[in-house]
Amino acid sequence: MARATRSQRAPAATQTQVRPNQSQKTGRARNAESEDERRASQDENVDVDGDADLADEAHIEIKRKANELVRLALFTEQRRTALRREDISKKVLGPNSRTFNRVFHAAQDILKKTFGMELAELQTRAGLDADTTNGDDELSQARNATGVKKKAAAVGSKTYILRSVLHHVIIEHAALTDEQILKEEVAGAHSDEDGDEDDYMPRFYGSIISWSSADQLGGIGILYTILALILVSGRVMSDMELRAHLKRLSLPPAGNVISSAQSTHKTQTVETYLTTFIRTGYLDRIQVGDAKKGKGAKRARMTQADDETGATYEWKWGSRAQSEVGEKAIAKFIAEFMVGAADDFDEDQGGVRGRREDATAKLEKMARGIERAAGGQLTDIK
Repeated sequence: MARATRSQRAPAATQTQVRPNQSQKTGRARNAESEDERRASQDENVDVDGDADLADEAHIEIKRKANELVRLALFTEQRRTALRREDISKKVLGPNSRTFNRVFHAAQDILKKTFGMELAELQTRAGLDADTTNGDDELSQARNATGVKKKAAAVGSKTYILRSVLHHVIIEHAALTDEQILKEEVAGAHSDEDGDEDDYMPRFYGSIISWSSADQLGGIGILYTILALILVSGRVMSDMELRAHLKRLSLPPAGNVISSAQSTHKTQTVETYLTTFIRTGYLDRIQVGDAKKGKGAKRARMTQADDETGATYEWKWGSRAQSEVGEKAIAKFIAEFMVGAADDFDEDQGGVRGRREDATAKLEKMARGIERAAGGQLTDIK
């Protein structure tokens, strides 16, 4: 019995001797697994660091291309031409056209923070017509009655311009006359004189905004006047009507407009200015008929805008005028001018109104009249 017991115990002893070996193996396996996990974690950290390096390189590349887009936009704006998306892809992005959105938004941040400007996409002609369509006309009423919806037109043109994003209060203060600035401008002009009396002498304004050298004030005045005339004529004006109005303002087609000292040509004709406004997108001249074929509007007389085919034309706002100026701004320009002229007339006549209207109320009343003349609700910049 004792032997049997010993023989029976032997396997038990053997088993007790094996168990530590298994636990040792398990511990070594666990250690090996821990080592593998540690190495894997290190590998993952290396991959993350590699991704971080790649992300930094991509960020630097986006910033570099954004700076290139800013330079291209400023150069294009100096020429008063629109920047096309295909030019951005060709000259800035290259083969990485998929990064357009990231580069564009980065460039917008630079333009706003550094120059107080932004890139604005121009609308197509169809988009402009859709925005300025009168919602109370018979066609719109018929659509509403029948439930027929007008087909939406794509308004994006994939062309861009630079425009200011400065608050109007900043611009108004920058345009105020400062005596010290005025003295400095006059003194600088006299020190630069060369004795030639025929040289163009700019008018000084003494403001932070250098109107005498930065912009063509004569051209801007003509442009805003034309935009105002078109707006109060129902947003469209025939070529003959426009030229008749300009003639009354002593601006015949062959008349000259004085340019600023920085301009290549000291004087330009009104006809040249009209062509420039079309080229830069402030105005649109649209053919509406052919008198020789008896189609469209009947031509009363030949004008310089009519060609040898006998076609007649109409003038509308261009996409740049809608995006840079806006109908509401032009309406404000008209209202302030008309109300100011009326007040000056009352003062010259020496009459005092018993119940003079408040200036703000008069401006609002004039604005409503302009809106009715335009044929619908006025739009802001797009």
